[in-house]
Amino acid sequence: MAVNLLLGLQWGDEGKGKIVDVLTSNYDIIARFQGGPNAGHTLIFDGQKHVLHTIPSGIFHDKAMNVVGNGVVIDPVIFKKELDNLSKHNIDFASKLVISRKAHIILPTHRLLDAASEASKGKAKIGSTLKGIGPTYMDKTGRNGIRIGDTELEDFKERYQALVQKHIKMIDYYGIQLDYNLEELEEEFFAALDFLKQIPFVDSEEYLSAAMKAGKTVLAEGAQGSLLDVDFGTYPFVTSSNTTAAGACTGLGVAPNKIGEVFGIFKAYTTRVGSGPFPTELFDEDGETMSRVGHEFGATTGRPRRCGWLDLIALKYAVEINGVTQLMMMKGDVLSGFDTLKVCTSYNYKGTEVKHLPYNIEEHNVTPNYTEFKGWKEDLTSMTSVDTLPKELMDYIKFIEDFVEVPVKIVSVGPDRKQTIMR
Repeated sequence: MAVNLLLGLQWGDEGKGKIVDVLTSNYDIIARFQGGPNAGHTLIFDGQKHVLHTIPSGIFHDKAMNVVGNGVVIDPVIFKKELDNLSKHNIDFASKLVISRKAHIILPTHRLLDAASEASKGKAKIGSTLKGIGPTYMDKTGRNGIRIGDTELEDFKERYQALVQKHIKMIDYYGIQLDYNLEELEEEFFAALDFLKQIPFVDSEEYLSAAMKAGKTVLAEGAQGSLLDVDFGTYPFVTSSNTTAAGACTGLGVAPNKIGEVFGIFKAYTTRVGSGPFPTELFDEDGETMSRVGHEFGATTGRPRRCGWLDLIALKYAVEINGVTQLMMMKGDVLSGFDTLKVCTSYNYKGTEVKHLPYNIEEHNVTPNYTEFKGWKEDLTSMTSVDTLPKELMDYIKFIEDFVEVPVKIVSVGPDRKQTIMR
């Protein structure tokens, strides 16, 4: 059996959680393959809103197993809070969730390091969520990290203390005044870590291999977005993991030839949280309207998202590096009411028109060129079939499909799982 893959094609916040929730009924296993609690996947159904940070978005379905893969970094404190919230909904998480022994653990001092590093950058800060993600991945690649499986070893506390002492020296190096009580942070950390032991720890690559041999269907769930990939994103304003399709292979132990469909999620416009280049960003009434109507605030941080027109150059780049086979367009309903819509179809890059994503898209190098479309006035949120969608929206979708050469198979017209139109 092949593993199907779902990931974001912009700077995150595309609506991946909703689509995973919608698709879960087609799969036996939902497997998260990278990122940490800097992700916020929002699911809305039965009149309730749920925000997940680390737990896969299939957890609310009775029959699906959920795997936290080796490519994920786990903060036990945040993970415990997620589990506590699930308990309120009578979800037996211990029977529906497993964690890879190879997943790395975010220590309290990782978060402190994150804060010290970001504060030391001043105006050059990258917009970290301060969850300790970057320092944890740094320890992973530096071969210093502590993994879930290490908690089962007799010398776990010694390993922990050795890394903490190294972190304290690094925090001192930054010369930033941080007020913290490590003893209190550790008390909460170790209590949460003990709580996590209710969840089975597994060798996830073997777990998934055996499941596929047994005919189980698997959907790999990504976090953040392709333009935040540490290699292929708008570096250095990126996350610390590979958010692209290749990250599913390394983040789950799945071979490339086992990947089947690649579902790419994008908004009908573009948003970005934090610092970094954003060629189509709007600073006018149109941008304010997108933000207000789209409720554009980060699910994890609450930070307002920057808004702009759809950037087809960036979208096509993401489609190509991921090998996307099907597109899902989110938040088409937010664009209802605009007289004119614009999409970026090329850049002026250092005085030359280009139709690819160049090495540097800072505003002093790049200005967008737009194609304009007639907007639509209809409220899409109660529409349930393709034949009810306005012609102007269908023209908009057709142009996108022709430009990126991949079909749009799902159109989302609202946040609820029922507000999803299949094509």
